[in-house]
Amino acid sequence: MKALVLAGGSGTRLRPITHTSAKQLVPVAGKPVLFYGLEAIAAAGITELGMVVGDTQAEIEAAVGDGSAFGLQVTYLRQEAPLGLAHGVLIARDFLGDDDFVMYLGDNFIVGGITDLVARFVRERPAAQVMLTEVGDPRQFGVAELDGAGRVVGLEEKPARPKSDLALVGVYLFSPAVHAAVAELKPSWRGELEITDAIQWLIEAGLRVESSVITGYWKDTGNVTDMLEVNRLVLESVEPRVSGHVDAASDLVGRVVVEPGAVVERSRVVGPAIIAGGARIRDSYVGPFTSIGESCTITGSEIEYSIVLPRASIAGVGRIEWSLIGHDVEVTPAPHTPRAHRLVLGDHSKVQISS
Repeated sequence: MKALVLAGGSGTRLRPITHTSAKQLVPVAGKPVLFYGLEAIAAAGITELGMVVGDTQAEIEAAVGDGSAFGLQVTYLRQEAPLGLAHGVLIARDFLGDDDFVMYLGDNFIVGGITDLVARFVRERPAAQVMLTEVGDPRQFGVAELDGAGRVVGLEEKPARPKSDLALVGVYLFSPAVHAAVAELKPSWRGELEITDAIQWLIEAGLRVESSVITGYWKDTGNVTDMLEVNRLVLESVEPRVSGHVDAASDLVGRVVVEPGAVVERSRVVGPAIIAGGARIRDSYVGPFTSIGESCTITGSEIEYSIVLPRASIAGVGRIEWSLIGHDVEVTPAPHTPRAHRLVLGDHSKVQISS
């Protein structure tokens, strides 16, 4: 079995962060979202991986390399425009050959991995197998209709009147039969080749499409709220570790990770939290569910439930919470502070905040 990871989207819901960064590389708990998926694929025993990339290819290729750090062999497949998930399968045809494959959306986060899902597919060999989860508003997703045995009998992409509350999660398993389906597709009203249409083609051709309703946690990290929630979830499982320098005037409470090269001085850090290598925390408070990136500087400030990307600087700010702060951002005081600030700042931004 091979893997196909789709990492070519533009990340419009995470702008302005994604004006200059690949959405799949925004870190949660100090590690890019994409890496969690690659680790899950490798843990399932898959080694050959095709990575569908777009305008951010150079950045993703620099981060992932040849895949050897994950135990993978990565082949990069260029997608000139984001023309749909099924289009990703179409351009990967030569790479995939006649092998079964798992398709994984690079900005999705799934607790528990995909090992059991892959094992079931290998054992039962349907034409396709999808992961489903119950959602509050299925109109925002691809939605599956199941029969009494759990077999998929119909799919709709973002329906106005959903037939169920079961949404497609960003992991799919396919036999080579899907290639015939993809070859027959026409662009949807969105101008894309929809993977739901391809699976529907398989159903109408009389082929078996199975499903698994996941009981664990899943998030599409395509917006700031979900990104912060995934960061919170991952931080819940960290074990305390102090490899950097923490002076005697500082206080670490709970599960706090201080990476090598990080410095904490005259500060209080309440976990779960991660302070990455090269970061400097001085005269500040870092609260729970916060990830501070490499070479960041936090001085005379308070921050919690936030993600701060590498090389950002926050100085003299009373309090920041529920925020995603980009690379090389500068946050400094300005008059008339409110009690809290919520920020989504793009890379290289400069913002003045009252204190």
